[in-house]
Amino acid sequence: MKYSKTHEWVELEDSKTAIIGISDRAQHLLGEIVFVELPKDGDEFEQDDPMGSIESADGEVVNFYAPITGEVVGVNEALESAPDLVNRSPEGDGWLVKMDVEVPKELTLLMTSGEYDVYEEEDLGEDDEYEEEEYY
Repeated sequence: MKYSKTHEWVELEDSKTAIIGISDRAQHLLGEIVFVELPKDGDEFEQDDPMGSIESADGEVVNFYAPITGEVVGVNEALESAPDLVNRSPEGDGWLVKMDVEVPKELTLLMTSGEYDVYEEEDLGEDDEYEEEEYY
Protein backbone atom coordinates (compact mmCIF):
# COMPACT_ATOMS: atom_id res chain seq x y z
CA MET A 1 0.00 0.00 0.00
CA LYS A 2 1.25 3.49 -0.91
CA TYR A 3 0.07 6.87 0.38
CA SER A 4 -0.29 10.40 -0.99
CA LYS A 5 0.37 13.65 0.85
CA THR A 6 -3.37 14.31 0.74
CA HIS A 7 -3.98 11.09 2.74
CA GLU A 8 -5.28 8.77 0.06
CA TRP A 9 -3.94 5.24 -0.24
CA VAL A 10 -3.32 3.15 -3.34
CA GLU A 11 -3.01 -0.61 -3.57
CA LEU A 12 -2.53 -2.53 -6.79
CA GLU A 13 -5.27 -5.06 -7.47
CA ASP A 14 -3.31 -6.29 -10.49
CA SER A 15 -0.67 -4.79 -12.79
CA LYS A 16 -3.18 -2.41 -14.44
CA THR A 17 -5.74 -1.64 -11.73
CA ALA A 18 -5.36 0.26 -8.46
CA ILE A 19 -7.76 0.40 -5.52
CA ILE A 20 -7.95 3.83 -3.84
CA GLY A 21 -9.29 4.99 -0.48
CA ILE A 22 -8.53 7.41 2.34
CA SER A 23 -6.12 6.58 5.13
CA ASP A 24 -7.12 5.54 8.62
CA ARG A 25 -5.71 8.83 9.91
CA ALA A 26 -7.87 10.83 7.47
CA GLN A 27 -11.10 9.06 8.46
CA HIS A 28 -10.22 9.51 12.13
CA LEU A 29 -9.76 13.24 11.64
CA LEU A 30 -13.04 13.54 9.75
CA GLY A 31 -15.08 11.75 12.38
CA GLU A 32 -18.31 9.94 11.59
CA ILE A 33 -18.77 9.85 7.81
CA VAL A 34 -22.38 10.19 6.63
CA PHE A 35 -22.04 10.65 2.86
CA VAL A 36 -19.52 9.92 0.12
CA GLU A 37 -19.80 11.46 -3.35
CA LEU A 38 -17.95 9.21 -5.79
CA PRO A 39 -16.99 9.77 -9.42
CA LYS A 40 -18.60 7.68 -12.16
CA ASP A 41 -17.12 4.78 -14.07
CA GLY A 42 -15.27 6.17 -17.06
CA ASP A 43 -14.36 9.49 -15.40
CA GLU A 44 -10.72 10.35 -16.00
CA PHE A 45 -8.42 12.16 -13.59
CA GLU A 46 -4.91 13.50 -13.56
CA GLN A 47 -2.84 12.96 -10.43
CA ASP A 48 -3.96 15.38 -7.66
CA ASP A 49 -7.31 16.22 -9.32
CA PRO A 50 -10.32 16.27 -6.96
CA MET A 51 -12.34 13.08 -7.50
CA GLY A 52 -15.22 13.39 -5.07
CA SER A 53 -16.13 14.44 -1.57
CA ILE A 54 -16.74 13.07 1.89
CA GLU A 55 -19.19 14.56 4.40
CA SER A 56 -18.93 14.05 8.15
CA ALA A 57 -21.76 14.09 10.70
CA ASP A 58 -20.87 17.64 11.73
CA GLY A 59 -21.58 18.84 8.18
CA GLU A 60 -17.95 19.24 7.13
CA VAL A 61 -17.35 18.34 3.48
CA VAL A 62 -13.86 17.65 2.15
CA ASN A 63 -12.57 16.59 -1.24
CA PHE A 64 -10.51 13.52 -1.90
CA TYR A 65 -7.95 13.54 -4.67
CA ALA A 66 -6.62 11.20 -7.34
CA PRO A 67 -3.27 9.87 -6.11
CA ILE A 68 -2.54 8.66 -9.65
CA THR A 69 -3.58 9.47 -13.22
CA GLY A 70 -6.16 7.16 -14.71
CA GLU A 71 -9.73 6.25 -15.56
CA VAL A 72 -12.23 5.11 -12.95
CA VAL A 73 -13.12 1.48 -13.64
CA GLY A 74 -15.14 0.80 -10.50
CA VAL A 75 -16.69 2.52 -7.50
CA ASN A 76 -17.56 1.11 -4.10
CA GLU A 77 -21.35 1.05 -4.44
CA ALA A 78 -21.70 -0.23 -0.85
CA LEU A 79 -20.86 3.31 0.31
CA GLU A 80 -24.21 4.58 -1.02
CA SER A 81 -26.11 2.81 1.75
CA ALA A 82 -23.25 2.43 4.24
CA PRO A 83 -20.83 5.40 4.08
CA ASP A 84 -19.65 4.47 7.58
CA LEU A 85 -17.69 1.62 5.94
CA VAL A 86 -15.00 4.27 5.45
CA ASN A 87 -14.84 4.67 9.24
CA ARG A 88 -15.05 0.96 10.03
CA SER A 89 -12.56 -0.22 7.40
CA PRO A 90 -10.85 2.75 5.69
CA GLU A 91 -8.01 0.68 4.28
CA GLY A 92 -10.18 -2.32 3.43
CA ASP A 93 -13.93 -2.59 2.70
CA GLY A 94 -14.23 1.23 2.83
CA TRP A 95 -12.24 1.72 -0.38
CA LEU A 96 -13.57 4.42 -2.70
CA VAL A 97 -12.69 3.70 -6.35
CA LYS A 98 -10.71 1.48 -8.67
CA MET A 99 -8.67 3.13 -11.43
CA ASP A 100 -6.64 2.04 -14.43
CA VAL A 101 -2.98 2.84 -13.82
CA GLU A 102 -2.01 5.06 -16.77
CA VAL A 103 1.36 6.31 -15.47
CA PRO A 104 3.02 3.53 -13.43
CA LYS A 105 5.90 5.83 -12.45
CA GLU A 106 3.46 7.85 -10.30
CA LEU A 107 3.19 4.87 -7.95
CA THR A 108 6.90 5.08 -7.18
CA LEU A 109 6.48 8.72 -6.14
CA LEU A 110 3.95 7.85 -3.42
CA MET A 111 4.98 7.13 0.17
CA THR A 112 5.45 3.69 1.69
CA SER A 113 3.65 2.93 4.95
CA GLY A 114 6.76 3.81 6.96
CA GLU A 115 7.30 7.06 5.06
CA TYR A 116 3.64 7.95 5.54
CA ASP A 117 3.89 7.36 9.31
CA VAL A 118 6.82 9.79 9.46
CA TYR A 119 4.96 12.26 7.23
CA GLU A 120 1.90 12.10 9.48
CA GLU A 121 3.97 12.86 12.55
CA GLU A 122 5.81 15.75 10.89
CA ASP A 123 2.85 17.13 8.94
CA LEU A 124 -0.03 16.68 11.37
CA GLY A 125 1.73 16.25 14.69
CA GLU A 126 0.18 14.43 17.59
CA ASP A 127 -1.82 17.39 18.94
CA ASP A 128 -2.43 19.49 15.82
CA GLU A 129 -5.95 20.54 14.92
CA TYR A 130 -7.32 19.24 11.64
CA GLU A 131 -7.90 21.90 8.99
CA GLU A 132 -9.50 20.64 5.79
CA GLU A 133 -7.82 23.06 3.39
CA GLU A 134 -4.40 21.79 4.39
CA TYR A 135 -5.02 18.06 4.09
CA TYR A 136 -7.60 17.50 1.35
